Amino acid sequence: MGNLLKNIRLTLEMIKWEHSIFALPFALTGAVLAARGWPRLAVLFWIVVCMVSARTAAMAFNRLVDARLDAGNPRTSMRALPAGRLSTGFVAGFVVIFAAIFLAAAAMLNRLALELAPLTLVILLAYSYMKRVTRWSHLVLGVSLGIAPSASWIAVRGSLDARIIVLSAAVMLWVGGFDVLYACQDFDHDRVAGLNSVPQAFGLEPAFWIARAMHAGMLCLLFWLVRLFGLGPTAMAGVATVGALLLYEHSIIFPRDLRRMNAAFFTLNGLISIAFFCFFAADVLLHH
Repeated sequence: MGNLLKNIRLTLEMIKWEHSIFALPFALTGAVLAARGWPRLAVLFWIVVCMVSARTAAMAFNRLVDARLDAGNPRTSMRALPAGRLSTGFVAGFVVIFAAIFLAAAAMLNRLALELAPLTLVILLAYSYMKRVTRWSHLVLGVSLGIAPSASWIAVRGSLDARIIVLSAAVMLWVGGFDVLYACQDFDHDRVAGLNSVPQAFGLEPAFWIARAMHAGMLCLLFWLVRLFGLGPTAMAGVATVGALLLYEHSIIFPRDLRRMNAAFFTLNGLISIAFFCFFAADVLLHH
């Protein structure tokens, strides 16, 4: 039992389980918009279970697929799999278990959620191969997280409204933009390994401008979202807050100085998602 608990702890550390916070607030925003208030507690519970289990399965699968590549990258060589502290069999079992939890949780929501759950898993798991295929893998990662608000809408209503896809697109650009920046750290390794990325295709300086364009596009979509749902000044203040945090994020890292990447990637992006949810949920709850 002690060894099992140790392996579970190592796996959760390896996949950065706590970073579920990136997508969860956007999923909850989709649920609040769909319900025009707080959804039923049971629905919220199963949405959270779906979110956490799907991300856990996808991240564990990613570490499994990339174990050989991680071993050759100085930044990732000490992860549990390439370092030999976890077996591939254990991590594969971990993926299967959390994928099953995700499917079971989707079944607790409604028929459409269950029908679309396998497709969601395919998208989430397919991302792990994208750097081998296309320089735009960052946007595939964006789609993987961007599914969250639309999926939550389906969880609440049992159908899909085109308006919520605007939020999914905004999340896609947000995630894609910061993943472009994050990939700059692996510029040298990816070139040697033959992996594709925006920095590899265009260079570090252009990659920063592409990330900025993606984040500008995100802000435009969020302003449109406010209009589509008839939201008020509180939601607009939320968009302004997201914009300010993004501006600060881009002001502390540079193509030739990536030392503050972890602060930009982890701390600020967590703040962005939480702030967004707080402002939008407050607007919906105050005025509807």
